[in-house]
Order: sequence, then C-alpha cells, then structure tokens
Amino acid sequence: MTVDYRSWIRDIPNFPKEGILFRDITPLLGNGDAYKAAINTLAEQAKNWGAEVIIGPEARGYVVGAPLSYSLGIGFVPVRKKGKLPSETVSVTYDLEYGKDILEIHTDAIQPGQKVVVADDLLATGGTMAATIELVQKLGGDVVGAAFFIELLPLSGRDKLQGIPVHTLVQYDD
Repeated sequence: MTVDYRSWIRDIPNFPKEGILFRDITPLLGNGDAYKAAINTLAEQAKNWGAEVIIGPEARGYVVGAPLSYSLGIGFVPVRKKGKLPSETVSVTYDLEYGKDILEIHTDAIQPGQKVVVADDLLATGGTMAATIELVQKLGGDVVGAAFFIELLPLSGRDKLQGIPVHTLVQYDD
C-alpha cells in the first residue's frame, strides 16, 4: 500500500507556543491503514539494518517503537524519565531548549553487541535521540539505525546522531 503520509499529519500553528508549527501525528495514528503502513515501512528498514531490539523514548517513541518491535517479532525497550523505571538503571543528562532532563534505561535491557534500532515519532534537534543512543552505548549496544515518522530538516537533528543511518517517512524543510 502506498501512503501519502504527509496527508495524515496535521499542522497546528502556534502550539505549544506562539511561532511554533506543531506537526501532529494523531490523524495518522487514528487511521489503521496509514498507521499500519507507516510501521510496516519502518519495519522493513529496521530488518535491513539487522535490528535485534527496538528502543523508544517516552512517550511518543512508544507508539512507534512498540508496534515496530511487535511487527518484527523482537523486543522493545522503553527509555523513561528519571525515577520511572523500577529496577537498576543507567542514566544520561541532556540539554533541553530551556534546561536539562535525565533519561534512564534498565541496566539489563541491552546485551553487549546487540543490534539496536532507536525509534520515535519526530527527529527535530536530536537531543532526546542522542541521549537515547548514549544510553544504549553505555550498555555496550550497537545502534544500527534510527527510525522516525517525521524529520524537521532545518533543526539538523541528524548531526547529533553520530553518523547513524536515519530513515524517516516525511521530511519537512520549513
């Protein structure tokens, strides 16, 4: 099935604040055929990369990563904000637009040398994904690719992903 993914992404001007154009994926998620096609397209790429596990940061990384891992028959590992995971974790602090945040992953979530694909809804500045990649590397995992529904090209998020292959369904250059 060929899908015009852009037609399923809604533009919301001035959200979450004045001057921001928010790219809303909820129409895509709400259409079973479009959502399934999006996941299947990303799954094919993840398979080509040799993915052994999918990782997604909360919360929207879960709506991409979990069905992606399910479609491939491999595991899904959640990355959470500090204090949300119940077992032993490793963490990384990263910069936000106005401050810092901390992401964590369970210490037993990734095996050394395991091939990991990181997934999220949107690649913008790359900060969250760079932090997620750092967590995988702390555990000895090998990030073989990054998959997204949307990429905002002017924000140059790829530059923070250390040369890791990136696959996106839709790219915006405005």
